[in-house]
Amino acid sequence: METFSGNISTKQTDKIDLKNAVYKNPDSPIEDRVSDLLSRMTIDEKVAQMMGVWNEKKETLIDEKGNFDFGKANKAYAHGNGIGQVGRPSDAGKDEEASHEDGFDARQTVELTNDIQKFFIENSRLGIPVVFHEECLHGLASKWATSFPQPIGLAGTFNTKLVERLYAMTAEETRVRGGHQALTPVVDVARDPRWGRVEETFGEDPYLVAKMGVAAVKGFQGDAQFNNKKHVMATLKHFAAHGQPESGMNCGPVNISERVLRETFLMPFKEAVEEANVVSIMASYNEIDGVPSHANEWLLKDVLRKEWGFKGFVVSDYYAIWELFDRADTHGHHIAKDRKEAAELAVKAGVNIELPEPDCYLNVKELVEEGRLTEGDLDEMVGPMLYWKFKMGLFEDPYMDPTIAEEISGSERNKKLALQAAQETITLLKNEGDVLPLNPSETKTIAVVGPNATRSLLGGYSGSPKTNITILEGIKKKAEDHNIEVLYSEGCKITVGGRWEEDAVVIPTPEENRKAIALAVEDVKEADVIVLAIGGNDQTSREAWSLKHMGDRTDLNLFGQQDELVDAMVATGKPVIAFVVNGRPLSINNVVEKVPGIFECWYLGQEGGNAVADVLFGEINPSAKLPISIPKSVGQLPVYYNFKPSARRGFLFDDAQPLFSFGYGLSYTTFELSSLRLEENTIPTDGLTSVSVDVTNTGKREGAEVVQMYIRDLYSTVTRPIKELKGFQKVWLKPGETKTVTIPVSSKSLAFYNIRMEYVVEPGEFEIMVGNSSRDEDLSKVILTVE
Repeated sequence: METFSGNISTKQTDKIDLKNAVYKNPDSPIEDRVSDLLSRMTIDEKVAQMMGVWNEKKETLIDEKGNFDFGKANKAYAHGNGIGQVGRPSDAGKDEEASHEDGFDARQTVELTNDIQKFFIENSRLGIPVVFHEECLHGLASKWATSFPQPIGLAGTFNTKLVERLYAMTAEETRVRGGHQALTPVVDVARDPRWGRVEETFGEDPYLVAKMGVAAVKGFQGDAQFNNKKHVMATLKHFAAHGQPESGMNCGPVNISERVLRETFLMPFKEAVEEANVVSIMASYNEIDGVPSHANEWLLKDVLRKEWGFKGFVVSDYYAIWELFDRADTHGHHIAKDRKEAAELAVKAGVNIELPEPDCYLNVKELVEEGRLTEGDLDEMVGPMLYWKFKMGLFEDPYMDPTIAEEISGSERNKKLALQAAQETITLLKNEGDVLPLNPSETKTIAVVGPNATRSLLGGYSGSPKTNITILEGIKKKAEDHNIEVLYSEGCKITVGGRWEEDAVVIPTPEENRKAIALAVEDVKEADVIVLAIGGNDQTSREAWSLKHMGDRTDLNLFGQQDELVDAMVATGKPVIAFVVNGRPLSINNVVEKVPGIFECWYLGQEGGNAVADVLFGEINPSAKLPISIPKSVGQLPVYYNFKPSARRGFLFDDAQPLFSFGYGLSYTTFELSSLRLEENTIPTDGLTSVSVDVTNTGKREGAEVVQMYIRDLYSTVTRPIKELKGFQKVWLKPGETKTVTIPVSSKSLAFYNIRMEYVVEPGEFEIMVGNSSRDEDLSKVILTVE
């Protein structure tokens, strides 16, 4: 697609017959259709395409029940200029803090999107269709859509094919409901677990984030031809460096060098642009080196468009352009004196559309009239968005079938895929004395205890799936098959009720929790084994989007009296198994010290309870690895594995090793990696080789191992990390089976920004490390020479 320079000035009047207009002809090249349409648009119509509507649709598009209201729409859009986007049609009918259970189901959403689309096509002068965007972080965030594990859990699967299938499923569930754009995936690199949005990311490693991000985009967009009504436009976010905010506070400044910015935080975006042709990118709330992303022309134009060749469009994060001025309920950057100047800065930087409501961009026409912006600037903004409206076929075939939407949304086929994802997400951290898996023939009574046993644990940006299996429900169902009795005791609460969307967080008193712990001790007396469901919930770790809605933490220990509950259960003398459910890594030192069997679950989605039971009884062998390091304490931070040589010398009275390292995860079987070798031991700087290793299942169960390749440049013109993930492969093996895993090593695997900020491969020796975690003791090494 070509860049639209805005040199078109001819305007057509209402009297011109549009039936024969080039933009109406589906056989014309899309570039010609865009140019023709731009030539006919007034400034008002162009500005309208640069704005969306979300909550305000209650005042302008829908009635009190969420249904389309022609009277409201006709009044609000009597000017005939249309609108660019309509946000989250599936949340019609519900309040902002309410569950999606109160929103629209598949049929209702299709009927609403069809009605809104029909209105804008028939009641705007040029008949330009709207784009409907939805949240799709881990499934469409709507009523009765399929919900799978949060991205932090998906990253732990190290299974890009599975991730692509999951997001293809979500794309179809979104598209059949009338949606066109997913505000997903998040490809932020999470380098501070205090940050409440860690769960939305694919972890701490840029290579893993990039591979998962590319898979997600390919799942959403397919081949990006959008000719089968099964795919949607993906939106990479948050551009850029959102994952290491100062003090771990959401939207905080990011104080990093350009080298770190490019090699760590920009790298996943660049890969998704170049490898997956992503259509859309969302700018981030934070500033980098004093420049907020929504006003950063270097970032959005020089790097994104000129260097990388991005041809799509940039959307604002919600209310972020306003924040260039001052948004009192959260923060402001104060680089604009008012909303009007904020709009000017954002347009000049390259933000194509303001979301979620008409706000700062309401001033754009006046900015053009004053000469602060040109009509050519608007054409640059509007052209790419029109291109993708044409590409998606919205001018020819914009309507969906509610019956098909009902058949696909939350279907049994999709449910099975969500279960597989949950099974592959669970990470085994400890299995002392082979306490796991449980032997049904030796177990008569199981006690399920803990605040997360009966709680809905989907995490943020979640819908309301048709089924949502809790840990207690999953274990009970499985136990019935083996005639095992299941006891339950809450043990304690983390928070009293509450949901991710709700501002207020109600905390139980220690006295209330201690009474519940004492009761649990009585309740488990007849049990053979205790299963603890502990961790965090969607109120203790979440996006902090206002001063009344916080989600970042200064403490990573188990919240409240959970450690007291752990101690009380261990003191019974019965075997204890812990399932830790959370959105961020938690410093579970006490659990690790005292509990023999431990799983990290993250948030598992609608099939979470079933997956927990499958793993508990050994019907599924856990295979996940940690996509982010688990610290011993906040004082250790940062604790990511790919640090510089001088960065982890240790502390007085403590070492610098994490509680659990990136890439770590156990299995019910054992694996041996042997015969590590390079195809070529010496290559030129632009050469290619590969590393191979034999992997043998030396245990008695079928299982999967994730072979990980790390690389270190031993001597370089600038300091390099002690190791960096540059390849991985998940391999399934039967007992006694051996397979050879081969991972390529290319110039991209070895390159970095040198002392002159040139992206090069420097000659020298590189340490190639292969193993099943990032820990030195789990890696074997060979030397590659680059000449």
